[in-house]
Amino acid sequence: MTAKRKDYLTWDEYFMGVAFLSGMRSKDPNSQVGSCIVSQDNKILSMGYNGFPKGCSDDEFPWAREGEDSLDTKYIYVTHSELNAILNYRGGSLEGAKLYVSLFPCNECAKAIIQAGIRTVIYDSDKYADTPSVRASKKMFDAAGVRYYKYIHSGRKMTVLL
Repeated sequence: MTAKRKDYLTWDEYFMGVAFLSGMRSKDPNSQVGSCIVSQDNKILSMGYNGFPKGCSDDEFPWAREGEDSLDTKYIYVTHSELNAILNYRGGSLEGAKLYVSLFPCNECAKAIIQAGIRTVIYDSDKYADTPSVRASKKMFDAAGVRYYKYIHSGRKMTVLL
């Protein structure tokens, strides 16, 4: 009898890989953030990436990071990956779910994560850790009992062939 394979992906590797793959759908020229929401028994419930809401053409709305008028920048139009994943879910409650995300959630997404009942956030990058938005997220997560931790890279190289 042959033994089972030992080099298969861990759940964290698998779901973070799905989050990164989801982020590759983003048309944002600067930030491609992806999210994957997972049930307590490791079933994918929903995915999302940063982009404009349905019906808002990504050819007509701005992708700029800076402008004289905030209406000429992407920030007031783009829906973040975490909120997109929450809004994309059509199965009922997300109570007790886990969220895998490539970038630590902002304060607005943190509110939605908490309200949706997501209990764990696994993130890759925390490059905005010192901003008021992320500091507020962590304060709210701590108060609401939402666990969060940094994804630890295994060093394994994953390749997707299309």
